[in-house]
This record gives sequence, structure tokens and C-alpha cells, in this order.
Amino acid sequence: MLFRPSSTDLTHADVTPKSVYTNRRAFLRAMGMTGAAAVAGAAWWKFGVPEEVHATSKLTIASKSPFSTSEKETPLDDVTHYNNFYEFGTGKTDPAKYAQNFRISPWNVSVEGEVKKPRKYSMDDILKIAPLEERIYRHRCVEMWSIVVPWIGFPFSALAKLAEPTPKAQFVAFETYFDAGQMPQAKYSGLDYPYVEGLRLDEAMNPLTLIAVGMYGETLPNQDGAPVRMVIPWKYGYKSIKSIVKIRFVEKQPPCTWNRLAPDEYGFYSNVNPNVDHPRWSQAKERRLGEFTKRNTLMFNGYGDQVASLYNGMDLKKFH
Repeated sequence: MLFRPSSTDLTHADVTPKSVYTNRRAFLRAMGMTGAAAVAGAAWWKFGVPEEVHATSKLTIASKSPFSTSEKETPLDDVTHYNNFYEFGTGKTDPAKYAQNFRISPWNVSVEGEVKKPRKYSMDDILKIAPLEERIYRHRCVEMWSIVVPWIGFPFSALAKLAEPTPKAQFVAFETYFDAGQMPQAKYSGLDYPYVEGLRLDEAMNPLTLIAVGMYGETLPNQDGAPVRMVIPWKYGYKSIKSIVKIRFVEKQPPCTWNRLAPDEYGFYSNVNPNVDHPRWSQAKERRLGEFTKRNTLMFNGYGDQVASLYNGMDLKKFH
């Protein structure tokens, strides 16, 4: 059932966060147990990351999604310690260190552009748009590592239907929050901010395209895109924009941060494709986070049955 708070219920801003701690102590114990063998099997990159890496709250989940994979989930501890979020630093452990005090309340998302019903949504509004469901998606990062995450959210199409796009709307542009005062590490990244991304409208309306408000049963940690982000599992990870403040329906293809910076390396579509190499490395193999054995990269990250028809007739090497 869909949880709809009454006027006397707590709001998103009222919830007292529950501190979630890492297993760094277990890692340190492992170092002392079996020496080099333990270190070789441990997540060494967590060393030095603060023990409290995110504060989250439980979410009420209406259903488990049939779109979920049956693959083994990547441990929460790994997913919250190894991130790309350049506003909080370019190192993989930087976001867990520097996003600790990121202020995510109050939060508003503006939906605008070629729509009949533009509106600003608070987080409480967003949580009422559609029943929250859990979807276990696999993800492929452009840097050759992959994860499997149980996201909590609802299809982007539910929000789009409320906004009622006009016939002119052919694309959807997304913009993330940016505040140099809260994100001083961003100045070292070489990117232009705020971070922006985009999808073709039919991609955005695909049932797999998710607005995520949580993962692993709780609200999103700061370093993983709190309080609201996109999740697009058949595309490389940088397309799943974090900490969204603006969604704009537009007529023409919008700019995207990485595509604008290096269009030869990062295409607008950015579909997972083992046959299209990054100019500096092959995309044919990937390594699941926490594992050492590489596996073959799947076309569309294994979601071809759901999305391949979106690209019928397109040269997927040219439109990468």
C-alpha cells in the first residue's frame, strides 16, 4: 500500500536520521588475522574513511519489482565507500569523507519546460507521487567496475504523467544541486557545475528509468546522491545523475556534463556497449566491486529485452 502521511505525521524533514556505521573495524581485525592474505581479500580502499559515512532513515516499500535481477547484491558498505561524486572530490573514497555535512533538507525539485503543469516538489511531495518499490539493478561504471544495488523509488513516468509534457517535449534535462560552499572539492575536478544530464523522452519514459529516493531499505546516503537521484541501469553510471534539483522537458537535445567536456569519450546516449571502447581502455570486461575476477560486459548491461527497441536503426558506435 502507498504510505500517505496525515497532517500529524512526521515529514521528510522531521525524521531523525539513524547513523549507519561501516565495518572498518572488521577490516582492521582482518589485517591482524592472516597478514598478506587478509589484506589481499579486504577492501583496502576503505582504510581512512570515517566510520560514520552516512545518516539514513527507514523507508516504507510498497512492493518488490519484477524488474529486479537475481544477482548477488553488492554489500552496502562497499557501495557507500566507493563512489563517483565529483562535487565531493575526484577520489573514490572522497564522497564518503566530504559529503558528511551536505544539507539535504529542505529540498525542492523544480519540474518545468515543455509541460502543462510545471511545479516545485518538496521531498514530501515526491514521496507521494507513486508507491515506492524496491528494484535490484546491476550497474556498469565507465571505469570498468560494476555493482548490484537494491534501489527504492518509482518510475520516472509517474512524475512525467503528472507534469503532462507538451508535444514539443522530446528530451528531458536534469540538473544537480551545486553550492561551492558545501562542495569546495569541486574546484579541483575540472568540470563545469552544476552537473547536468539528459535523456531522450522515450528513454525517460521506459519502465526501467527510476527516480530513486533510497537503497538497501533506507533513504539515500549523501555520497550516493541524497535525497533524490535518477537510476538508468542500461547506461553507464554517470548518466544516473545525483541530488537533483531541476527536471526540464525540452525540445532539443540538452547538454550533458561529460559529453560536453569530452564528446569523443562520453556520448550523449552512453549505453553500455562492450563493442565500443573508451579511447583509453576496453569496455569488454568489468569487475564487480569487491571481487577480483573479471566478467564479460553485457550489451545494454543485460537489459536489452527492455530497451534495445529504443535504438532500432541507430548506429550504436556512432551514437555511443
